[in-house]
Amino acid sequence: MTRAALAAVIAVALAAPASAGGTKAEAKLKKPRLDLRATPRMAFSPVNIFLTAELQGGDDVEEYYCPQLEWDWDDGGKSVHEGDCPPFVTGTTRIERRFTAEHEYRRSGIFTIKVTMRRANRSLAASNVRVTVRPGLGDRTLERD
Repeated sequence: MTRAALAAVIAVALAAPASAGGTKAEAKLKKPRLDLRATPRMAFSPVNIFLTAELQGGDDVEEYYCPQLEWDWDDGGKSVHEGDCPPFVTGTTRIERRFTAEHEYRRSGIFTIKVTMRRANRSLAASNVRVTVRPGLGDRTLERD
């Protein structure tokens, strides 16, 4: 093999990993971020809080397809949402990016609501939002002795 041919083979071999896999920073940019919004963020009890968890950015990859969402309401309650989805087809299937939930708070307090997205018992993403519930007319925390 000539030196020129050997140099060409080495150049191709060195360039292949960079173009095929990219850097860790590039791979990280393709991972979606989970945002969580609550409406209202401040209210009087009793109140129903509406939540929207949304995946921002990233690609439609199988890892984020048909996830399980675990909601921790910070009032002692938790709930889980599991989807029933058809098989994932690369390049065709679009991942669901918006998830909603509703929860009633009957008592006042400051609550940090957390949503965790899981697949195959592995945490993919998590986000939280703080909600303030002030004592309302039906809240027993207003009663004094």
